Amino acid sequence: MTMAIDNVAQERLSKRFDKWDADGNGLLEPSDFTAEAAGIARAFGESPESPKATALRDGFVAMFEELARRAGVAPQGSIDRAQFLQAAGEVVQGGAATFDPVFSPVAKGIVGLADRNGDGVIDGTEFATWLKALGLGEAQAREAFKQIDADGDGTLSEQELLAAVRKFHLGELDVELLG
Repeated sequence: MTMAIDNVAQERLSKRFDKWDADGNGLLEPSDFTAEAAGIARAFGESPESPKATALRDGFVAMFEELARRAGVAPQGSIDRAQFLQAAGEVVQGGAATFDPVFSPVAKGIVGLADRNGDGVIDGTEFATWLKALGLGEAQAREAFKQIDADGDGTLSEQELLAAVRKFHLGELDVELLG
C-alpha cells in the first residue's frame, strides 16, 4: 500500500532515520537498531546486556523487522531512506491500529528501563530522569509530562507513551521522547 506522508511526518521520520543510522552509511540495518537500544539502556544507567536492556533491544529488532517487511526487504537486510519513509509513514499514518503493534515492544522496553519503582508505569520523577538523559531540563520535563499524561493520573502508561510517540511523528505533539 502506498501512502503519501505529510511534510511534518516526513521531516520527523527523516530525522529519525538520521538518528538511527548509527554508522552513517545511509542505510538502516538491524545493527543500527541494536545500537540505538544499547544507547538508550546506557542513558538509563543499564548495561546493554541486562534483562531490561535486552527486552528493549528485542523490541527494536522486532520493529526493524516489521519496517523491513513493509519495505520489501529481508529481516537481516538494509533499508534506504526512501524505503524507510514509505514503510514508517504507513505505520505512523495508519493510526494506533498499525503504529501500536510495531512500536509497543519498544515502548514496553522503555517503560521497563524508566520505571525505577517497579509499578509498571512512569511517574513524573522517572520521566524527568529519562528526559534529562535526552538533554532536556527539569522544567521542560514537567511541561512535557503534563502534555503526555492524557488521563491526568500522574503516571504514564505504555498506552500513553505509544500515543505520545505517534502524535509526535504526526506533528500533533512537540515532545520528542526518543531523543
